Amino acid sequence: MNALNAKDQPVPLLDFSRSYAPLRDEILAAVTEALDSQRFILGQPVADFEKAAAAQIKANFAVGCASGTDALWLALAAAEIGPGDSVITTPFSFFASVSAILRAGATPLLADIDPVTFNLSPEAVEGVLATKSVTHNIKAVMPVHLYGQCTYWDEFTAIANAFNLTLLEDAAQAWGAKWNGRAAGTLGKAAAFSFYPTKNLSAAGDAGMVTTMDESIAERAAMLRNHGMRRRYFHDEIGWNSRLDTLQAAILLIKLRHVEAGNQRRRELATNYARLFAEAGLLEPGPYPSKGVFLPIEVSGAYHVWHQYVIRTTRRNDLRAFLTERQIGSEIYYPMSLHQQEALASLGYHKGDFPESERAANEVLALPIFPELREDEQETVVSAIADFLS
Repeated sequence: MNALNAKDQPVPLLDFSRSYAPLRDEILAAVTEALDSQRFILGQPVADFEKAAAAQIKANFAVGCASGTDALWLALAAAEIGPGDSVITTPFSFFASVSAILRAGATPLLADIDPVTFNLSPEAVEGVLATKSVTHNIKAVMPVHLYGQCTYWDEFTAIANAFNLTLLEDAAQAWGAKWNGRAAGTLGKAAAFSFYPTKNLSAAGDAGMVTTMDESIAERAAMLRNHGMRRRYFHDEIGWNSRLDTLQAAILLIKLRHVEAGNQRRRELATNYARLFAEAGLLEPGPYPSKGVFLPIEVSGAYHVWHQYVIRTTRRNDLRAFLTERQIGSEIYYPMSLHQQEALASLGYHKGDFPESERAANEVLALPIFPELREDEQETVVSAIADFLS
């Protein structure tokens, strides 16, 4: 590695301009066509995108909505999860994983994570079921496919069958991910995706989607996203205004054609990171590093799409400051376990309740990974980490 480049060459965490440039003319043409149609809400591009998105992941139905957060609420509500019900999920995720359950009127119950994948631990879920089933009407489990890797779905299917539970997917970060050949978004009763601008499949603003194999779920989600209307101005239920904008759908329809190639490139970059770290002698086995770094892995059965490339190190904060000095982008997903968030204090959890989640919050660091990232930029990143650790 070139030491001068490692110190002087900026490496962004994400570079929107690189992904936009080759698609600019196509996107502008699609946006112009949508504007000329004067159908700004639920126009034809929405229906076209829903059909194409469902076909790509082999889901029976797809319902576009205003955001990934709304998609979570719609998936819960469409599955008739609400007041009096409890839903088990992870404390190590974006805030919406828990807030959507509360918005649906249900009670979130948290279970700790697997330290290798950072995904919800099936064993921890079984522990919650053993201790909380008497006092809570546990109706569903909502694992999160964190960072672009599906959770251990076979184990959750067995748990759901044993306890008669509904499985819902928080697939916000996992468009294109698979478990044993089946796509995220087709595994549970319903799934929620986010198309926030940083996602692998990204809009030019907020957008989301519910996917399902169940026609009744899709019909309810479509009704609830539009103020509870099946017929215009006739409201069957109290829904929400969560319609997908025509402009966003037009952009997403373009990007949908390129996301599989982008995901494959992310997989190549993840493999290259692993090689570079190994060659630099920075690796530590096991999920609890002491001096080096523990790298993310693709577990058996998973097809990882590497929405984030997240390492673990006990010197995370100092390393991030060092990388910032070198003009190398990084981010912490997430710096605080959800049970410690002030807004969720009413859930009644305390520090120490979820040690794996709390430890991860102190050790994880996301490094640059996006389809247009160059190998020499990866070398810069790893060289800088080697300098820091030495």
